[in-house]
Amino acid sequence: MITKESIENLKNHLDVVDVISQFLELKKSGANFKACCPFHGEDTPSFVVSPAKQIYHCFGCGVGGDSIKFVMEYEKLSYPEALEKLASMVNVTLDHDNTNQKKQDIRVLEEVNKYYQRLFVSNDTCKEYLKDRGVSEFSIEKFEIGYAPASYDTINFLKHNHFNLPDAIDLGVIDTGQNGLYARFIERITFPIYALNGKIVGFGGRTITGHNAKYVNSPQTKIFNKSRLLYGYNLAKESIYKKNQLIVTEGYLDVIMLHQAGFDTAVATLGTALTKEHLPLLKRGEPKVIVAYDGDKAGLNAAFKAATMLSHSEFEGGVVIFGEGKDPADMVKDGKVEELNEIFSKPMPFINFVIDSIVSMFNINEPQQKQKALNEANEYLKTLNPIYQDEYKRYIAQKLNIRENFVKTVQNNVRKMEVDLSKIDIAELSIIKYILEEPNRMDKVLDIIDASMFEYHNNEFIMLMQDGANPQLNGILLNEKLENYTDEEFTHQLFRLLIKYYNQKLSQVNYDTTMNFKEKSILIRKIKDNILQLRRGKLISYNL
Repeated sequence: MITKESIENLKNHLDVVDVISQFLELKKSGANFKACCPFHGEDTPSFVVSPAKQIYHCFGCGVGGDSIKFVMEYEKLSYPEALEKLASMVNVTLDHDNTNQKKQDIRVLEEVNKYYQRLFVSNDTCKEYLKDRGVSEFSIEKFEIGYAPASYDTINFLKHNHFNLPDAIDLGVIDTGQNGLYARFIERITFPIYALNGKIVGFGGRTITGHNAKYVNSPQTKIFNKSRLLYGYNLAKESIYKKNQLIVTEGYLDVIMLHQAGFDTAVATLGTALTKEHLPLLKRGEPKVIVAYDGDKAGLNAAFKAATMLSHSEFEGGVVIFGEGKDPADMVKDGKVEELNEIFSKPMPFINFVIDSIVSMFNINEPQQKQKALNEANEYLKTLNPIYQDEYKRYIAQKLNIRENFVKTVQNNVRKMEVDLSKIDIAELSIIKYILEEPNRMDKVLDIIDASMFEYHNNEFIMLMQDGANPQLNGILLNEKLENYTDEEFTHQLFRLLIKYYNQKLSQVNYDTTMNFKEKSILIRKIKDNILQLRRGKLISYNL
């Protein structure tokens, strides 16, 4: 974590005019500078930069902020990433908490990656394999492809270079077993994996000696979470923002070969399906997302799940399925670049793909099967917004060859949670969002809070308890208006929620004329005791 003192030091070295002028052509206008706004199309400059106030503002679209905000918005970077970029631009060193430990961690991965790259150069088997797959020497260098040797060689490298072995274990380079230390990657071609900040965080590896697992990835570590990373994104992100397109593939070689053929917006998941944890990364720059998967059973299932999730989150784009045992890497190797270009230019929209997939599961020539297909399609349709429902009921009717009135839609109340964002309780939804981000948190709070404690959003909490993966909850997970609580802030909000609930309960009991005196007295005493315990800082089980 970057220290506050370091951030303040960086801010003191920043000049908003110098920073923005590296991205835009600024022209002097009185005491200020002007340019055409990069955030919306315009011919007359309305984007004003003030050197006196060290801010910018667009009078056309209303964007504004300081140097850090500009770099975040223009480069589509997070706050820490923007700080790192600005620090490199003005040659300022950023200090981190536990700096020595973090630098050591990164150095372990960086040096192991260089070691693997050196070994690759002298390994004819690796080079021959990639040559047969059509991978060029330029791509090998661009993607820093390496080779992990026998286990003891990696361990000896770490020891001879005096690396801290516990650090190497923590970062997934090595591990301990019954026979002592062993390397995570053994006799495999390696593919380094980078985070958004440009730092290496782990590896993927492909066997070339017949190991049971063809591909393996680094284990989950403090800096490596495969459900939030996309292979190749660090190299593709600039093109993604410029071309407004992102191609999601299944494998490392698909990404490498597509980049080699000029499709430099390609990325891949890390041995896992697309999940809701990938959504914030996919949202960056609002690109059109193309899911490009193999036509085998696993690929079709993965494409169906991805298309369902992406349609619920209203992504633009679609699905491309490669048949006949081919994949993007094979097509590039076979020189079918123009064919690929044609395929990627006409993906099947996500909603169409989901509906087609549902219908294909049934023999619609049989009335009972047709009814089941209609039921499944209806259930999916109801999860979409009203406009999509109205549009795609015609499509379902055509696919099933039935009258349109058989396809049922629902009114706006199904998506009321998303539509009524102006009428929300930020604190309540932020509590739900905190639990959604890590579902295991639900177990920690179930004996403390109940749906009845949510004044405005008890339905959403019930939905969370019943099915945390319900796509209707994505509106909460991705709502930028909500707070991102730390553990401490979440606990504080729980106290506030509970105290508010018990105070309201106390008021209700006091005015309840249906209870006898004894029952009322016992309940009032219990409620007051709960409030007292909460005010003393003790979270209590729900016991009314």
